[in-house]
Amino acid sequence: PTDPLSLQEHGLDFQRLLDASSYKETFRQDMIRWGEEKRRADPGFFCRTAVEGAAQPVWVVSDTRRLSDVEWFRDVYGDAVQTVRVVATEETRKRRNWVFVAGVDDAESECGLDQGVAFDWVVTNDGDEQSLDEQLEPLLQSLRGWL
Repeated sequence: PTDPLSLQEHGLDFQRLLDASSYKETFRQDMIRWGEEKRRADPGFFCRTAVEGAAQPVWVVSDTRRLSDVEWFRDVYGDAVQTVRVVATEETRKRRNWVFVAGVDDAESECGLDQGVAFDWVVTNDGDEQSLDEQLEPLLQSLRGWL
């Protein structure tokens, strides 16, 4: 489940699923399996859900996970789509309590965009606030151009 209402239906705590806690890990494989079933039935399900009712001139759709997601947005919205990849070193990710789990972290839901996508923007987030600000400013200027 990807939205708070669906999570409530499944008895899950939305806020606790947003962090790198053991709570999230307990349900992670089940969530991936549920998401895969939804995608098999309807490849655009999560993309449509993300933009349903959105009326702002600029949207940020975070956490797309598959090439099919990026392709859906590009097919529907064309050149208006700007893709942003946020990266961090493995060392930084471990400092943030990330631990590799075989069968989960190497699944398409976690690395489906590691190849095959030419991102418009790549932002490195290793904890250096000044560097992050310097990388985000041109992106923000570009987005302001859509307003």
